[in-house]
Amino acid sequence: MNMQRLLRHLATTDRAVRRAFPPRALDAIEQAIRTGEFQHGGQLRFVVEGALDGSPLWRNQSPGERALDLFARLGVWDTAHNSGVLIYVLLADRAVEIVADRGIHACCGAERWSAVCQRMEAQFAQGRFEAGALEGIVAVSHLLAQHFPRGADHGNELPDRPVLL
Repeated sequence: MNMQRLLRHLATTDRAVRRAFPPRALDAIEQAIRTGEFQHGGQLRFVVEGALDGSPLWRNQSPGERALDLFARLGVWDTAHNSGVLIYVLLADRAVEIVADRGIHACCGAERWSAVCQRMEAQFAQGRFEAGALEGIVAVSHLLAQHFPRGADHGNELPDRPVLL
């Protein structure tokens, strides 16, 4: 286990998460998701986790592995058109991961998701968490609108409110 990572996760508190993502930022993120979903056929979830604890931390679970775990746990994979996308932020690692269901991933590919993650991480490194989150949501929504346009049978299958863990 990496001692620096362990200490960073132990030191990242709920207060740090609330500072990075205060209620007004969460409201703006929710609104951006809602607005984006009117333009495309995808279902977007935004999850912020301050730090890993317990078993995931001791197993040294990577942000990507944690994102996949949450993708399943939150049911993002279980949409009618295989159109779920999870944006996961692990604040202690300053890491962003995007996990897309197979219907969406086949259209966009890993390189595009990675580019969005890198832009968000660059904003976060400068302390601009709300701006980074909104930039990421807009970029994902743009990709979804290009490759997965909204159909007549599109409904809102997943909550738009960001999840804080």
